[in-house]
Amino acid sequence: MKIHEYQAKQFLARYGVPIPPGRVASTPDEAAMAAKELGTRVVVKAQVHVGGRGKAGGIKLADTPEQAAAAAAAILSQPLKGLRVDRVLVEAALDIAAEYYVGVVLDRNARKHAVMMSAMGGVDIEEVARQSPEKIAKAWPDPLAGLADFQIRDMIYDAGLQRSLAQQIASVARALYQCYIACDATLAEINPLVVTSDGAVVAADAKMVIDDNALFRQPELAALRESADEHPLELEAFRRGLQYVYLGGSIGIIGNGAGLVMATIDEVKLQGGRPANFLDIGGGAKADLVANALELVLMDSDVRGVLLNVFGGITRCDEVAKGVLDAAGRVGLRVPMVVRLTGTNEEEGRAILSGSDLVPAETMQEAAEKIVALVGGA
Repeated sequence: MKIHEYQAKQFLARYGVPIPPGRVASTPDEAAMAAKELGTRVVVKAQVHVGGRGKAGGIKLADTPEQAAAAAAAILSQPLKGLRVDRVLVEAALDIAAEYYVGVVLDRNARKHAVMMSAMGGVDIEEVARQSPEKIAKAWPDPLAGLADFQIRDMIYDAGLQRSLAQQIASVARALYQCYIACDATLAEINPLVVTSDGAVVAADAKMVIDDNALFRQPELAALRESADEHPLELEAFRRGLQYVYLGGSIGIIGNGAGLVMATIDEVKLQGGRPANFLDIGGGAKADLVANALELVLMDSDVRGVLLNVFGGITRCDEVAKGVLDAAGRVGLRVPMVVRLTGTNEEEGRAILSGSDLVPAETMQEAAEKIVALVGGA
């Protein structure tokens, strides 16, 4: 889950990261009032979950409240990269002497969090990584001990950051890492971390992405979730407690276990089909959960067929079968559905489904072939 720049800055400020004074505005009049309260030159910034706002016209400077109102009117009047802009951040403009980058991200290969620093702030860090990877200094803190002072010092030195500002930069890096951990984030970055002409270090921009799976213990962050930024079916899945990813194809995929579902998606694609989704009902799924999952998949009007692939270990195949029949009757199944049940109580499950319109399959490959044929390929 992404949060807006102004929200990320509010959280970072709690941990001691310096941020410019600013106000959030939803109308040009509010923007003018904010600029008047700040009493200085301001920058008006669109608050949308997309990068490259400046190049797209989503960031404008204003010397007066009237100019701030005009800037806000221009930004709020039209979509930015296809996204509606509902609010802007009116923030005191900074006198910039240098722009750095500081970020923390989940490094799945290392199975640790990676902290990064670079003197190439103000541009996409991905572009720096592609063209000049040597200009990004990295450290992998011990998950229990946290980010160590020596790691921060090494990164400041390796990244070529201004030595006289080492203490301020270290303070920001430490606070950023603490906020990242406390918020269950998968990404937290300050880009740029501005050095002003008078030697202050300030977070001019901030971005945070929160782990969806941790929102149950982050109620304050969960309350910031915005439905407009997510596919309606993914939002509905979240409300239902289902692990669902929209993929945009025509064949609905349901399975128990992330690995099995991904393998099923691969097999369907291998057979020439286009998976509509990833949906994992997990282990030990009962009939009501299976029915719930099928209902969700069938809410996608592009779905022309469904493949259910269950390997029964903890999950009992007879419970799955009951759920499938219940859901099919409840929603009025009008598309072909192939069911592969194997494992615990598979014979009982197949017996429950016998006589129905559901198409049985013994292997995943057979199931994929059948559903692709039934929907007419891609």
